[in-house]
Amino acid sequence: MPFTPLHLGPALVLGYALRKKIHWPTFIIANIIVDIEGFLLITGLLRIKGYPLHGYLHTFLASVIAGSILGYIMFHADKFLENLFKQLYLVDSRRELWRYILAGISGWALHVLLDAPLYYDIKPLYPLKINPFLISENYVGLYSDLMIIMLILGIILYAIHVYKSSSQKLHR
Repeated sequence: MPFTPLHLGPALVLGYALRKKIHWPTFIIANIIVDIEGFLLITGLLRIKGYPLHGYLHTFLASVIAGSILGYIMFHADKFLENLFKQLYLVDSRRELWRYILAGISGWALHVLLDAPLYYDIKPLYPLKINPFLISENYVGLYSDLMIIMLILGIILYAIHVYKSSSQKLHR
């Protein structure tokens, strides 16, 4: 099922932990943008007979290629988005291209890794036509519960981060 908010939790938690090494907003966007594929299919904007809901963008190969492109675009778009990211307290790393590209690749790969256990149509190791991460339907509920816990934890971590950052800003 595309467009779940469940990717946001791990993106916030891991992004927070890595925020001094990678560009946190790019990491978050990379975790979400992968589902553009499902959106295009559901809306009929992408019409390829037999194309799976989770197709080529849901692969680790796409993580490297598309994640790098996203990182490059975000690096150049940051001039226009920097104030927004600062207002959202999402900027903690230096402005270096490799940080954006690493965020794009790792964020995209995390999305693939989180979806792979759930969907039989995902082939994360493309061009190999296997999904070694697929879990039994018996564990999908538990998996979903863990993702909801990560979402709650991510929101709490982000709220604490905003509070601390805004407090430091007031005391300067």
